[in-house]
Amino acid sequence: MSTRDEHYRRLERMYHAAPTNEYFRPHMQIGEGKAEVRLTVRPDFFHAASAVHGAVYFKLLDDATFFAASSLVDDVFVLTASFNIYFLRPISSGAMTARGTIVSRSTRLLIGEGVLFDDEAKEIARGTGTFMPSRVPLDERLGYR
Repeated sequence: MSTRDEHYRRLERMYHAAPTNEYFRPHMQIGEGKAEVRLTVRPDFFHAASAVHGAVYFKLLDDATFFAASSLVDDVFVLTASFNIYFLRPISSGAMTARGTIVSRSTRLLIGEGVLFDDEAKEIARGTGTFMPSRVPLDERLGYR
């Protein structure tokens, strides 16, 4: 396995070990400048109108773009600086898949785009985020193993 591939696997393990993901139970795959997160819709994600709450949309889009950015930074933890989301349609069954891609990178800023799809490959949301390397080293304390 290459050093880059090992970095992606470590990031995936870090993601899956995060306490919040014990509740959501998503699945993440990471590659060079890209990431994909998949989540099965459950009724406990619903708002009062029986569709998935926007917070879940945000989580998936932020996670996908955040880890796309993290794939390009192998020494420190990345931080979300800002995120903008467009909600396009509701979802109440099936699965949600977010795909994040880095579209711009400088020394201190990475810009990512994310698209969220339903099981029929219909776009249900999209978003853009800006990410910055922090001063927190990537190590086992973060679950980076």
